Amino acid sequence: MADHINLVKLCVGCDSVEELIAWRDENRRRLGENVDIHVTRMWPKRADEVVNGGSLYWVFKGVILARQRIIGLEERVGTDGISRCAIRMDPTLVRTEAASRRPFQGWRYLPVAESPRDLPQARPREDALPHDLARALADIGLR
Repeated sequence: MADHINLVKLCVGCDSVEELIAWRDENRRRLGENVDIHVTRMWPKRADEVVNGGSLYWVFKGVILARQRIIGLEERVGTDGISRCAIRMDPTLVRTEAASRRPFQGWRYLPVAESPRDLPQARPREDALPHDLARALADIGLR
């Protein structure tokens, strides 16, 4: 049994891993942060497992394509006075095998055994697969 668990979340507002990277880079520069932070409404009940080596897996247009290692959770109170969970992540995005995912709201737990494997680091001139091709391969089980 794994001592950690992952989270999976739809990447709303970004259609590709490259867009997420650019958006996160700009946010870190603007905020002067050295980590990425994603604020969500719900606090994980399995928080100890999430921060013990878990990652947040990002879904783009129905396909998991990348992950970021979770390094901490902290409370954030919004301007509306509501307490939320800020997921602190290593800024490095790791590309993963493509894995289809049905639509859902919020985040979900993703057991380690069901998590897509990391792809080898890209060679300097190697491009990512086109999104439609990655999705088609994931749909037929050829991640």
